[in-house]
Amino acid sequence: MPEAEQVAALLATLRTVNEAANWVSAVAFEQGVPREYELRKHTYAELKSRGLGAQAAQHTIKKVRDAYTTLKGNIKAGNLGKPGLKRRKKAESKPIAFRSEAAQPYDDRCLSWQYDAQTVSIWTTAGRIRGMRFICSADGLRMLRQHRQGESDLMERNGVFYLIATCEVPEEKSYEPDGFIGVDLGIVNIATTSTGYQAAGRDLNRHRKRHVDLRTKLQRKGTKSAKRLLKKRNRRERRHVSNTNHIIAKTIVTEAERTSAGIALEDLGGIRQRVRLRKPQRVTLHSWAFAQLGESIAYKARRAGVPVVHVNPAYTSQMCCECGHVDKKNRVDQDLFICRNCGVVAHADRNASHNIAQRGAVVWNAGRESRVPATP
Repeated sequence: MPEAEQVAALLATLRTVNEAANWVSAVAFEQGVPREYELRKHTYAELKSRGLGAQAAQHTIKKVRDAYTTLKGNIKAGNLGKPGLKRRKKAESKPIAFRSEAAQPYDDRCLSWQYDAQTVSIWTTAGRIRGMRFICSADGLRMLRQHRQGESDLMERNGVFYLIATCEVPEEKSYEPDGFIGVDLGIVNIATTSTGYQAAGRDLNRHRKRHVDLRTKLQRKGTKSAKRLLKKRNRRERRHVSNTNHIIAKTIVTEAERTSAGIALEDLGGIRQRVRLRKPQRVTLHSWAFAQLGESIAYKARRAGVPVVHVNPAYTSQMCCECGHVDKKNRVDQDLFICRNCGVVAHADRNASHNIAQRGAVVWNAGRESRVPATP
């Protein structure tokens, strides 16, 4: 919550360090992206002459080097496409550029926190500013006080300044689960558990459909303002999906912790490469953020000490959870499951979640340490 003159100092600082980062990036590109120590020898003196403090100069160099490391990792992983594609050639053919308001890392020498007064002392190019107020929730303040470690990032978005602090929260010791909660992931129903919880995807799919239609119109228009709006709407959609996944994950983990149960998740790695769909269905599949939901459940479970196992999802939607009979015809439609062997009628996703829960118990029993006394 900076005052008016403090806002000017923070904006000038972000512009200065990011202009310097762009210069360092150009030098790194010309030099073939050397190691951080070598890059420091080429750029440190110039950064100091531009008015950056010693720590700010070091962090600017490290920020540039980390950006190139990320780019190299994305290229190696194939995230920018195959060699020769336009997107990959564009990324490889020029230095990495930083926006004027891009985040800048601060360590404890450049930034100190006063939790009781809820103020910070922060370095800027106009000098050190002391007593700058910050606001956060009561839980956030407790988290800062107990677990803050390492660097914090200063960033500006839509005229508002944020300090993003890194907190290292110790994991709770995992307990011996009393059964498992199976979680069936899907598109129509985002998550269905064997305990009866069901997160419908109707609102999220409607939200995505609106954004798909808007993207189609903006891409057809093709103007600069349309492209800016595309980026803005894309960020809004990602935030909405992420918030939805966090709510679902918290509900599932809280239920597991309350009942002292474990959580069994499907291992859906590589599903986008395996599944073949018609063109209209590909957008729905590729916008399905199942990996993000799984990661949210996993890290929230680690914080709570809830055991999590991943199981093979094969035939969980075709197998009866009562008798184990597998038949493609068991799955009558999207919602209905009728076993051709024993006649059980159930919701299809609920039946699959029970199968996943059973497989979770098998995986846990196979992997845990034996309790049998050693033979003398």
